[in-house]
Amino acid sequence: MMLSYFIHALISVFAVLNPLGILPTFLAITDGKHPVERRRIARKAIVYSFFIVLVFLLLGHLILTLFGITIEAFRVAGGILVFFIAFQLLNAQPSHIQTPHEDESQQKPDITLTPLALPIIAGPGTIATVMALAAGPNIVMHSAAVFVACVIVLAGTYCIFHYASSINRYIGHTGLNVITRLMGFILTIIAVQMAATGLIGLFPGWAH
Repeated sequence: MMLSYFIHALISVFAVLNPLGILPTFLAITDGKHPVERRRIARKAIVYSFFIVLVFLLLGHLILTLFGITIEAFRVAGGILVFFIAFQLLNAQPSHIQTPHEDESQQKPDITLTPLALPIIAGPGTIATVMALAAGPNIVMHSAAVFVACVIVLAGTYCIFHYASSINRYIGHTGLNVITRLMGFILTIIAVQMAATGLIGLFPGWAH
C-alpha cells in the first residue's frame, strides 16, 4: 500500500513539475550565463523550491483548516488547476502559470527565487498536487510518501538543469515537445482523478 501510493505520488509530482518541459524556460532565462553560474542558479532555485514545497506539505492541512476549506473542495480546485496546465502541455505549450513573461524575468537580477523557484518549479500546480496528495485519512504516511517523491523529483530536476545544454542538444526541440505532450496526457488523467475524488467526497450520492 505504501509503495503503490509512493509510486503514484512520484509520477504525479514528476508530471506536474515536468522538469524536461520547463528546461527550455530555464535555458532562456539563464541565457548568456557561464555554465558554472548556471549551475549555481539551478542549485539555489532547487533549494528554494524544496523549502516552498516543504512549507505547504507540512502546513497545508493547517492552511485549509484556517480558511475553512475542505480537502474535497481543494481536490476539485486543484484538479481544475492541474487540468489547465495539462491542457497546455498537451499542445506542447509552456503553461502560463509556470512560465513568466519575458520582461518579468529580465527585471529581477536574482532569478533563483522568482521566477525560477516560484512559479516555474514550485508553481501553483505543484503546490496543489502536493497538498492534495498529502491529505487524507492517513496523513502521516501520505505526507512521508509525498516528501520522498518531492526530494527525488527535485534532485532529478537539478540534474537536468545541471546538464541543460547537453540535454537540449541531444533531445532537440521535437523531442522536448514529445515529452511535454506525454507529461500533459499523464497529468490530464491525474487531474481528472483528483477532481473526481473531490466531487465524490462532496457529493457521496454520485458514487452510487
